[in-house]
Amino acid sequence: MQPEALTIRRPDDWHVHLRDGAMLSAVAGHTARQFARAIVMPNLTPPVTSVAAARAYRDRIMAALPEGAAFEPLMTCYLTDNADAVEIVRGHEEGVFTAAKLYPANATTNSAHGVTDVRNIRPVLEAMQRAGTVLCVHGEVTDPAVDIFDREAVFLDRVLQPLLADFPALKIVLEHITTADAAQFVADGPATLAATITPQHLHLNRNALFAGGLRPHAYCMPVVKRERHRLAVRAAAVSGSPKFFLGTDSAPHAVGAKESACGCAGIFNAPFALESYLAVFEAEGALGRFEAFASENGARFYDLVPNEGTVTLVRDGVDVPATVGDVVPFHVGERLAWRVAD
Repeated sequence: MQPEALTIRRPDDWHVHLRDGAMLSAVAGHTARQFARAIVMPNLTPPVTSVAAARAYRDRIMAALPEGAAFEPLMTCYLTDNADAVEIVRGHEEGVFTAAKLYPANATTNSAHGVTDVRNIRPVLEAMQRAGTVLCVHGEVTDPAVDIFDREAVFLDRVLQPLLADFPALKIVLEHITTADAAQFVADGPATLAATITPQHLHLNRNALFAGGLRPHAYCMPVVKRERHRLAVRAAAVSGSPKFFLGTDSAPHAVGAKESACGCAGIFNAPFALESYLAVFEAEGALGRFEAFASENGARFYDLVPNEGTVTLVRDGVDVPATVGDVVPFHVGERLAWRVAD
C-alpha cells in the first residue's frame, strides 16, 4: 500500500542560485519554504570574491526572506585566476565561506571571470586543503573543440582526476552531474569526492530540448544528455550512496531572458523541488532512501549537523502554474503527485 504522507528531516539545498535585487526578492522564499540551509552560488555581477561581499550578499538574502522564515544561506567564494588564498581562508575561519566555487571561465551564466587554467589557483587550493574548505566544481571543459555533450566527461579526465591526485585531502563536490561517466567516477572515487544531482537531470533527457520545437525552458548548463546518462544519474541518486545528495541548481531567469534569440541557461525548480525529487524516488521504489539523499548526506559531507526540524509531503498533488512571478517553473503545466504540506 502506498503511503499518503512522508515526513523527513528538513532538507538542505547544496547548490542554488538566488540572484540579487528584484529577482532575489521574488525567489528566495521558495527555497526557504522547503530548505533549512542552502549553498548559495556567487556568480553575481560583479562576482562574490571577498569576505565583505559575501557578508553583504548574505544580509541581502536575509532581508529578502518572508517574515518568520527559518533559513540559513551558506556563502561561497567565486574563484578567479587572481583569487586571494588569505582572504578565502579568513572567510572560512570566520564562518563566512562554507565553500569556494570553481567555474571554468565562460562555462555558464556569469562565469566570464572564472578560472582559465586550474594551475593558476594551485596556491589557493593548497590553502583550502589545509583549512578544510570545500571546493565546489562546475565540471565542464570549455575547449571549443569538445562537443558540448562531452564537456563533462572530458573534464573528469583533464581536470578532476589530476586535482584528486594533487590534492588528496581537499573535499570536492562535483556539482549537477549529468552523465554516466560522472556518476561512476564519483562512486569509484575517494571519500573526499561527492556530487550533487538536480531534479531536471533526473527527469529530462536531451529530447526535451526539441520536443515539438525549440524548448528554452528545458535549457540549462550542463545541458541534459542522452537517455542512458539520465538513467545512470537517476540510479546514482536513489542508490543510497552517501556520495550523492540534493542540489537543485535552481537558476531563475525572467521569461524574456529565456525566450529570446540567445536565451539564458537555467531551470527554475525551487517552487516544487521536493515534489520533483520525490516523484523520482517513488517511481524507483526508493522512498526509504529519500531522507538520506535530501537531508543527511550533504550535511555530513560538509561536516555539518543534519537539521532537527521536519518537512512533511502529502499525496494530494499540486498543479504547477504557467509562471511564478515572471519566471516559468520546472514541470510547468504538470500535476505532481506530492505536495509539501503547509
